[in-house]
Amino acid sequence: MSEYGGYIPSPTPDTAPFWEAAKHHELRIQHCNDCGEYYFYPRPLCRHCLSRNVEWRAVSGRGTLHTFTVNYRSGRASPFPGAFVIAIVELEEGPRLMTNLVDVEPDPARLRIGMAVEVVFADITAEITLPRFRPAAPAR
Repeated sequence: MSEYGGYIPSPTPDTAPFWEAAKHHELRIQHCNDCGEYYFYPRPLCRHCLSRNVEWRAVSGRGTLHTFTVNYRSGRASPFPGAFVIAIVELEEGPRLMTNLVDVEPDPARLRIGMAVEVVFADITAEITLPRFRPAAPAR
């Protein structure tokens, strides 16, 4: 585990399956068995059709950069020592997640909306692992 000085999430009954999966380096989000849609953030009702017939499913961890900002002023509680990228990633399955883009220079000239990204996991405590995203490796 790395030294981490940022905010540590506290799982709730609605979010516990997300954090448990992340701890095992797996990205899971909710899926509605009635309308077939995936959705995020966690909640007991489908955001598309309001069904309670939902379950947690593993997703690919691949997506595209939907939007981003570079934060140049880290606060005392920031887990990053300098500039860092706050991003919204649109998963292949459809939902969007707010995250950090890592393993990339935090330079807006080098980042592109629509660029392919993939999930990576940062073990910050024994109980909490954060899903982050990095530019996807080129297809072989």
